[in-house]
Amino acid sequence: MASETAPKPTACLALADGTLFYGYGFGATGQTVAELCFNTAMTGYQEIMTDPSYAGQIVTFTFPHIGNTGVTDEDDETADPVAEGMVVKWDPTEPSNWRAQSHLSDWLARRGRIAIGGIDTRRLTRAIRMQGAPHCALAHDPEGNFDTDALVATAKSFSGLEGLDLAKDVTCAQSYHWNEMRWAWPDGYQPQTNPKHKVVALDFGAKRNILRCLASAGCDVTVLPATATAEEVLAHNPDGVFLSNGPGDPAATGEYAVPMIKTILDTTDLPVFGICLGHQMLALALGAKTIKMNHGHHGANHPVKEHESGKVEITSMNHGFAVDAQTLPEGVVETHVSLFDGSNCGIRMKDRPVFSVQHHPEASPGPQDSFYLFERFAASMD
Repeated sequence: MASETAPKPTACLALADGTLFYGYGFGATGQTVAELCFNTAMTGYQEIMTDPSYAGQIVTFTFPHIGNTGVTDEDDETADPVAEGMVVKWDPTEPSNWRAQSHLSDWLARRGRIAIGGIDTRRLTRAIRMQGAPHCALAHDPEGNFDTDALVATAKSFSGLEGLDLAKDVTCAQSYHWNEMRWAWPDGYQPQTNPKHKVVALDFGAKRNILRCLASAGCDVTVLPATATAEEVLAHNPDGVFLSNGPGDPAATGEYAVPMIKTILDTTDLPVFGICLGHQMLALALGAKTIKMNHGHHGANHPVKEHESGKVEITSMNHGFAVDAQTLPEGVVETHVSLFDGSNCGIRMKDRPVFSVQHHPEASPGPQDSFYLFERFAASMD
């Protein structure tokens, strides 16, 4: 009996070291170049793809069942996917979820994002862990025609994320007001009608669910672009200032954001709360330094210990840079630490309500162990 012929690959992932992975493309066609990372979350692929912190990156999903719950507009963290592309073990199945509005592949195609399935994601994840986050090029051609030498050359030519300010690419174009709270059964998203605190949130790539958590904690939120000055922030007469998550090198974004943060710290006693990139830039403003990690933290199962209480929280993470705890100045203490590798996950000023964390207390996806941080921020404004 004649053997069956394997279908021709329609997608190719090329690493800068010349390693090639062939698979089957879905979503948009074409080619993209980025840094390659992996994410270990078992759910929340739509939130991950629309998280602005993934700008400049292609995400390898270690969990094989990606696409099985479809997509719904309610789960977007921003208007469009921000991650450059998606790498998965198996092609997406038909969605099986009552909230699904469309198929993952159709959603990616409409949003112009390339994906590749049929990849040995375990091998690829090991390569990322050993080599560090590699530069890569991803191509999808239904005819299966690839110039692999050109793909490798494209991957090699990628500048990388160090020294790159990506917040300006994902921030809002103008200020806006936010009052929508977290999703709750059976009514979904409801507005905050009785806020207690006025908060200005600096948008370095803010996720919608972070803003929802602020609203659920009793905050009336005004969102300003990443380039807002201290004068523009203080003109809103806020009770507190929030520094959002975002992509890229914190030192690069800090060229304009750190002076703004320093002015707020030097001229007011306002509570300040930062998450992820906001955490890193608060640390820079206080005099610490940041470093590029080997492969970063990307997942929804990262154990983080809070020093003062001894409590261990399971958290959601997404970052490729970290605060160097050895450079924290006098008057600033480390509050949280990763139990995976000992890296810094939180800081606070000793004598003021100014604090930040590396992990994502809004989760989305992930456990909600750290939601108390939003309540702590609200309490500091009472």
